[in-house]
Amino acid sequence: MAWVILGIAVFTEICWALSLKWAAVQATWQASAVPIVLSFVNMGLLALAMRGISAGTAYAVWTGLGAVGVIIGGTIIFGERISLVQSGFMALIVVGVVGTKLFAQA
Repeated sequence: MAWVILGIAVFTEICWALSLKWAAVQATWQASAVPIVLSFVNMGLLALAMRGISAGTAYAVWTGLGAVGVIIGGTIIFGERISLVQSGFMALIVVGVVGTKLFAQA
C-alpha cells in the first residue's frame, strides 16, 4: 500500500510543480492557492508512504519520477522543448528509479 501512496505522492508532486508555473502565468490569489494546497497534500502523502518505505528509497523515487513528470508535463502543457540529450538523461533517471524500487527492502 505504501508504494501506491508514493505513486499518488509523485503525481501530486508533478501537479504541484506545474501549478507553480501556472500560478505565475495566471497571477491571481486563487491560482497562487493551488500550489500551497498541493504542497501540503504532497508532503502528507510522502510522509505517509515513508511509514512503509525507507526514507531514502521513497525520496529517490519521489524526486526522480517527479522531475521526469514535470519535464514531460511542461512540454505537453506549456510547450516547453527538450533535447534528445535531455531525453536520454531522463531515461537514466527512470532506470535508476526502477532499480531503486526493485532492490528496495520494503
